Amino acid sequence: MKSLTVRLPDVLVKRIELESQARSVSKSDIVRERLAAMPPARHDHPLADILAEIDSSPVTGPKRNAARDKKRLPGIIRAHYRAAKRRYRQ
Repeated sequence: MKSLTVRLPDVLVKRIELESQARSVSKSDIVRERLAAMPPARHDHPLADILAEIDSSPVTGPKRNAARDKKRLPGIIRAHYRAAKRRYRQ
């Protein structure tokens, strides 16, 4: 197991110490439990939201038309980034 030094605010250290004394476990165990309980970080592909938009598009007929999706992709990407720029400017 690796070691890690972290600087924490006094209030947080006090809470960890109180919990460790109350449960008779080490402070390290408390911190490990809390970190393990956190949801995993999302490492989505930069284009994941754009691809999700294509997948959510209404489809006519029983199967997706990959050629049509491929033709629409540049327009979807442009629209996505135009909308993102508008959000950042505000």
